[in-house]
Amino acid sequence: MTLKLLRIFSICSLIIFSSSIYAQGDLMVMPKRLVFDGSQRAQEINLANTGTDSTTYAISIVQYKMTEEGNFVEISDPEENQRFATNFLRYYPRRVTLAPNEAQTVRIQVTRTGDLENGEYRSHIYFRAVEKQVALGEEAKEDSEGISINIKTVFGISIPIIIREGESTTTIDLDDLNLDTSETAPKLSLAIKRSGNMSVYGTLSVKHISPTGTTIEVGLVKGIAVYTPNIKRDFSLNLFQSPEIDYTSGKLLVTYSDENGKLLGKNEFTIK
Repeated sequence: MTLKLLRIFSICSLIIFSSSIYAQGDLMVMPKRLVFDGSQRAQEINLANTGTDSTTYAISIVQYKMTEEGNFVEISDPEENQRFATNFLRYYPRRVTLAPNEAQTVRIQVTRTGDLENGEYRSHIYFRAVEKQVALGEEAKEDSEGISINIKTVFGISIPIIIREGESTTTIDLDDLNLDTSETAPKLSLAIKRSGNMSVYGTLSVKHISPTGTTIEVGLVKGIAVYTPNIKRDFSLNLFQSPEIDYTSGKLLVTYSDENGKLLGKNEFTIK
């Protein structure tokens, strides 16, 4: 029987939103996002190989849109009121090879700043592990039907690069709050509604306030973004459980603050 070789490639591209250091496969990237705001024209991204083998990473710029659920979809053309940062970015090197435990920086520069209009520009820089080329016979494995299967997983990381020009007019409303206690863990759902010319990135906090005024923090999620041009992001989180917390009475205070702790929006949900 003639052997057939099936080569399967899976690219796992994940967006960094919850920590200052992100790791996928054996690659660590810091910081999780770059924001050019004001007079700063150059920044650096730190890469580190935590694996046991040398790996080459190809570096490119890609474009994503955010869905209302917070997922990312690659696109080629900007949506209405969305601006790509590509034409204003220069980065080098375009490819790096890292030995085990080796680190290197990638320099990002903003150019043509005189062409920037007020508002926000966003693209994503993508680090993709380059597959090592080996002889086909070295890795092919034959299954019970005589078909050779060679499975390769190619890991990648992308982080947003944001350029902001002018003053922000963005405001946030927390709406459509709903508490579901039908499952094991209470779940709070809400909509983060954004209006204005720039995206937001911050921390969502939930506190339970009992009828007697006792306040306990029952939920905290960092790194929640709503990117332009989206005007809404649907979000839900499981709330902490404790004998001291009665989710059948009192109310929930929900706040959303930026990275500097500035309050951007709040709302209360009365439990009935």
